[in-house]
Formats: sequence, C-alpha cells, structure tokens
Amino acid sequence: MTPYELIRAKRDGASVSADALRAFLSGYVRGEVPDYQMAALCMAVFFRGLDGRELRTWTEAMLRSGGVLRRPAGSPPRVDKHSTGGVGDKVSLCLAPLVAACGVAVPMVSGRGLGHTGGTLDKLAAIPGFRTDLSLAEAERVLAEVGVCMLGQTEEIAPADRRLYALRDVTATVDSIPLIAASILSKKVAEDLDGLVLDVKVGSGAFMRRAEDARALARTLVELGADLGCRSVALLTSMEAPLGRTVGNGLELLEAVEVLQGHGPADVRDLTLRLGAEMLLLAGQVRTVEDGERRLATAIADGSGLSRLRSLVRAQGGDPGDLDAPERLLGRLDTTPVRAAAAGHLQSMDTEAVGLAAVLLGAGRRRSDDRIDPGVGFTVLRRPGEHVEAGEPLFRVHHRPGQDVTEVSHRLLEAARVGEAPVPAPPLLLGRMEGPRG
Repeated sequence: MTPYELIRAKRDGASVSADALRAFLSGYVRGEVPDYQMAALCMAVFFRGLDGRELRTWTEAMLRSGGVLRRPAGSPPRVDKHSTGGVGDKVSLCLAPLVAACGVAVPMVSGRGLGHTGGTLDKLAAIPGFRTDLSLAEAERVLAEVGVCMLGQTEEIAPADRRLYALRDVTATVDSIPLIAASILSKKVAEDLDGLVLDVKVGSGAFMRRAEDARALARTLVELGADLGCRSVALLTSMEAPLGRTVGNGLELLEAVEVLQGHGPADVRDLTLRLGAEMLLLAGQVRTVEDGERRLATAIADGSGLSRLRSLVRAQGGDPGDLDAPERLLGRLDTTPVRAAAAGHLQSMDTEAVGLAAVLLGAGRRRSDDRIDPGVGFTVLRRPGEHVEAGEPLFRVHHRPGQDVTEVSHRLLEAARVGEAPVPAPPLLLGRMEGPRG
C-alpha cells in the first residue's frame, strides 16, 4: 500500500493493515514520507480515529523507531507521570525530583509546548545550560546517579514522536485521542516502567474541554498502557483556570521551586502530592494515597526534594544556583497590570485564551521553529470564585522593556468573565481511572 493509498483509505474510514501502518511510520522517520503526507494522515486520523489494533500498531511503530532505557539488575522501581497539557502546569518540575527523593526512579521523557499549552522541556530550557537532548547512555547515567532524569525525544528516544509532536502542533491535529495516546505511551514504554500516572486535563484550558472526552482519553490511555504491559492510573483534573499563579516558562520554574521549599500555591502543591502518592503506590512504596502524601510532604519539609532537583540540574549541565537567582533565569522585565473593568465575582476564565495570550507574548510558539522567550509570562492574581473590585489587577504581565502588550492585555481581560453572582471555585480533582492489571 502506497502512502497515498493509506491516506485515502483512512480518510474514507477504512481499516488499514498493521504492515502498511508500520511501513508508513518507518518511512516517515527515514525521511521517505514527507511532512505533508504525514500531516494528511494525522488529519484523517483526527476525523476517523484508529481502532484498537491500529492504535497499538501505531504506538509500537513509534516506540520501535528508537531505543529504550536499559534497566540494570537491582534497580529501584521506575514510575513516571505525564500530563495531557494545560496552562500553568509546572507540576512535573517539582513532582519528579520529589518522588525520586522517596526512592523511586523517575525517567521522564517530556515534550515541548503544544498549541496554547506549555511544555516541560520549554520550562527546563529557562535554566542556562540545562540539557534535555541526552543520549540513551547519558540518560541512563543521570538516572543511576540522581534517581531522576528529564529529557526530550531525540534521534535515539522516540524519534518518530519527536517529529510528529512538532507537526501536530502547527496542523491543528493536537486534540486527537488516538494521536495523544500514541504520543504519550510510545515515549513512556521506552522508559521500561513499572507504572505510569496520567494527569488528564479537562476544561477550557485543556485539549479535552468536555468531561466525556477526557474520560474517553483516560480510558484509552490506561487500556493502551495495559495492552503494552505498563500498569497505568489516570486522574482527571480541572483546567478551568491556569494551574498555580504563574504562566510562562521561567516564572513557572520558580513557582515549582517554591513548592519544593514548602510554599507555593495550594493547587500546585495539592496536585503534586496526589500525583506523587499515586506514583509511590504503583511503585509499591506505600499502601495508601494518604501514606504517600505524608511521605512526600516529609520530603518537602526536610529539603530532600529540592536537593534532588539541584542535583538534577547539575547533572544535566545547569547551575543549581540559578534556581535562587530569578534575575538570571528571567532577565530584565517590566510589568503591566491588567485591571478589572467592574466589581463583581470572577465567574469563569477562558484558560485557552490565557495560553494563547502567552504565545503572543513570546512564551510559546506560533510556528514550530519559533524561539521562546523564557522570561516573559503572567502572574494570575484572581481565580474563578473570587471577588474583585473595579480597577483591581486580575493579571500582571511580565514583559521585556518597551514591548507593546496592548493586545496581550486585551486578550487577558476578555478571558476573565466578571459578573454579579457569586460562584463556587471549581474542584481540582474530577475523577480517577485505573487500567486492568496484567
């Protein structure tokens, strides 16, 4: 089957053979299938989906496009976490070293920002010299020495997903359940895990805006994980407002450090503890979520989580002292407040619009080859459910001196809906789903 015939078959809703899908994916990695044909297939998948056999074949082909992390005898249990993407989601930055401090190895293969959402790799890139382009041998060394490594897709690790990730970002094929599931699991299975915790976002700032779509994605992920031999747990969490108080790569990194120092916003800390407790459960280190949260809280209080983050930064080429020097991470910035036009209650927030405003400011990409400014971003000063006064700042824009932020400020103001009626704050945790045990 030629690439043209495969694209046409999937466009028309036909099932395609495993051999044809494997040949298409391997041809794409070798450069024999061009981006425009892969983009066409992704759009066909977006509208037609993949059946269970096709999804497993697609995922395994992406996995086998590269190597896997070795697992030496006697190694500690390995568990990872993945978020489906949100605005202000910096949890991985504090979660991975914290769980590692509790004796679980965390090999975290992450991605760049997609669409309006931020990416862990972009946040780590705010640290001068920090390398995420590790070879397999380098990742294995860091994992053995520190208990955690954080890296991206490379020509050795999930190279098919590396190319697809950037392509989907600019072709409006990000929010496809099978493409999301294959992207996540192809990277994670390459880590040779004992378990995987998935943070499936739902709401105005998520790719899955409806709860039923998020549940469908969570179910696909945990079932695909089980099918590939990786026990998985999915939590559905709200993205009806940015997570925490900051949006922007360097700003979010500093907020993650605050959490490891025992401070930071309550929602970031609470979600970090819950996801970490699920990771410790999968690793067999605790018997209940409550025990896991207590153990993680101890690792925050005694400083071992922050110490592990510093060791990680050093091992991957950065200077841990930069974590204590905001001016070195962010550079010179000015701030501009975005003020409420009237008094009332903040009833809702268009979180996708906030993410797109961050892209416009320079904290994200409009094109796959755009460079990101690691210092710019926002402070979110009011959240849904809170009362605001007329003229009170809703956001603070952190921008380069002289940068025109008129359009950015307008978008942020439009994203915050203020009304007279009080509304409850939306809950953070919306559900939990566990895959079948093998």
